[in-house]
Amino acid sequence: MGMVSSALALLLTVVVSGAVARALPLSIPLPLVQIGLGVVLTLSVDLAFDLNPDVFFLLFLPPLLFLDGWRIPKQALLQEKRAVLELALGLVLLTVLGLGLFIHWMIPAMPLAVAFALAAVLSPTDPVAVSAIGARIPIPSRLMHILEGESLLNDAAGLVCMRFAVAAVLSGAFSPLDAVATFLWLAGGGLASGVAVVWSATIAKNWVARRVGEEPGSQIVISLILPFAAYILAEHLGCSGFLAAVSAGLAMSYLEQSGQATASTRIRRTAVWDALQFTVNGIIFVLLGAQLPRIVAPATWSSGADGVGLPLLLAYVVAICLTLAFLRYLWVWLSLSFTMLRSRRSTHDASRPGWRLTAVASLAGVRGAVTLAGVLTLPLSLNDGTPFPMRDLACSLAAGTIV
Repeated sequence: MGMVSSALALLLTVVVSGAVARALPLSIPLPLVQIGLGVVLTLSVDLAFDLNPDVFFLLFLPPLLFLDGWRIPKQALLQEKRAVLELALGLVLLTVLGLGLFIHWMIPAMPLAVAFALAAVLSPTDPVAVSAIGARIPIPSRLMHILEGESLLNDAAGLVCMRFAVAAVLSGAFSPLDAVATFLWLAGGGLASGVAVVWSATIAKNWVARRVGEEPGSQIVISLILPFAAYILAEHLGCSGFLAAVSAGLAMSYLEQSGQATASTRIRRTAVWDALQFTVNGIIFVLLGAQLPRIVAPATWSSGADGVGLPLLLAYVVAICLTLAFLRYLWVWLSLSFTMLRSRRSTHDASRPGWRLTAVASLAGVRGAVTLAGVLTLPLSLNDGTPFPMRDLACSLAAGTIV
């Protein structure tokens, strides 16, 4: 298929997925239906493009992260900031250490640094997947706010851990001081980049509007450009483009509260962004499904050193998922217990969250596009030209965990 035909096929699959999800007798979340249709699509036709992680990040994730930051309830996010930061930072570090050691123990042939890199890329929850799956499941609003806030902020911690794990594989050296400094630059620079882009664009927009008036069409186009501008600026500075897109959305929300845009502009812009959200969300999960056969095949049927049979590969995936759930349950139980106890001291209600709430918070930490695109950025070879150890198996384990 040609490039245009492949793009149309993706869009048609997204449209069909909504009807299929509604027609199924079981209440299967739409993202899982879209992943399944993506597998069917790639087995039926030859799509004319491959999933380039850099292009994937740039085209699809910034607008969705921007929209999540724009629409997430700010008051609720501020109220739950401690729980969000505990999950976005502490849980990532626990996952990298605990899961990395477990993977190395389970697969001794995988070097410890590679196991840590795989654990790091599995540590961030995906904001697109969390929002999409949570849309059809009655999760308590307070817990949903915590999960959304966590998924918006934990990618920086996970990706910087992955960066230094890969550097340790390539060079055999690791510097904790450099890791901390890099993380601070990634997070702080990314947040500042997003705010700077939105603030500058708003000043310029208001200056033009005062002199020639406001045209809704141009205002909508500006809002569509902002997440990409924030992402590109942050990446150019070596910061986190993800956090830049999130902070741009948060800044946009605060500017909207000042009433600078007309009612007509806000109504039309909301309709455009709703359509964009549905389309991009669907394309992401269809593309994930389309990539699964290509990723799993090398590790499943390869005759190389990291080739494993399908039953063993599935066993590895199940073991990783159970370990992720256990580590998350342990951390969520501690985090929510301390957070809720602190928040309820003023009302003299010291009850801990029930095990059902903790279990839901543990199982709701789903992985998605960030994990897949992140693991595909693993180098193909080491500095001396030898293949990157166990790369195919790491990609397959990440894909299996997403499903």
